[in-house]
Amino acid sequence: MRAGTRFPAPGSERGVMLIEALAAILIFSIGILAVVGMQAVAIKDVASAKYRSEAAFLAQELLAQMWIDNGNIGTYAYAGAGAAPDKIKVWVKKVQDRLPDGANQLPVVTLTNTVPVASPTPTGATVQITVRWRLPQEVTQNLPAHSHTVIAYVYPSST
Repeated sequence: MRAGTRFPAPGSERGVMLIEALAAILIFSIGILAVVGMQAVAIKDVASAKYRSEAAFLAQELLAQMWIDNGNIGTYAYAGAGAAPDKIKVWVKKVQDRLPDGANQLPVVTLTNTVPVASPTPTGATVQITVRWRLPQEVTQNLPAHSHTVIAYVYPSST
């Protein structure tokens, strides 16, 4: 051995591996917590997307019914208060059942630009259908409702 060369005393590096293991566990735990947090956000976003697609489906369903029955377009108007017209009672009930807080967020069906036709054939209209909903946690926090609006022109064919 050379003079002046120092070797660590036996046992002076004790616990280094334990500290490295604890640091690795800490980093791994933070990563797991991040994944769990991302999973929670993903579940919330999936639920939100489900209700958006359900609202779009319901609005398109009523619009299709209106296109088929364009001769009675005026009977579909609904301001979202009071009793719904007979033509859309079933649809309003479906909206209330399928969307959260649907009983408090009634849909609105607005008809504008009604154009009379010269003969006794029916009139048409520009239709705006708005469907609203609020998730349970948004109700407790008194947040505004989400909405989906469809605007379409429903006029009888000129055949």
